[in-house]
Amino acid sequence: MIQLFVIVGLTCIVISGLFIGAWTNGQQQRANYHSETDEHRNFRTRIAMYAGLAGVISLLIAGLIYLL
Repeated sequence: MIQLFVIVGLTCIVISGLFIGAWTNGQQQRANYHSETDEHRNFRTRIAMYAGLAGVISLLIAGLIYLL
């Protein structure tokens, strides 16, 4: 059970990083910013926040299961 929550948590964190653009360099970040619309940027940010929140909650649940 713990492994499931850890895998889901880490997967959600990776998805969040991909959508928010955490693993891009400065030039790519600037290019993305200037080539996308505000609507698209808001969509990516919203998906990243939801995935990150789900990842953190999943990892917290895994920690609680491990401790209890």
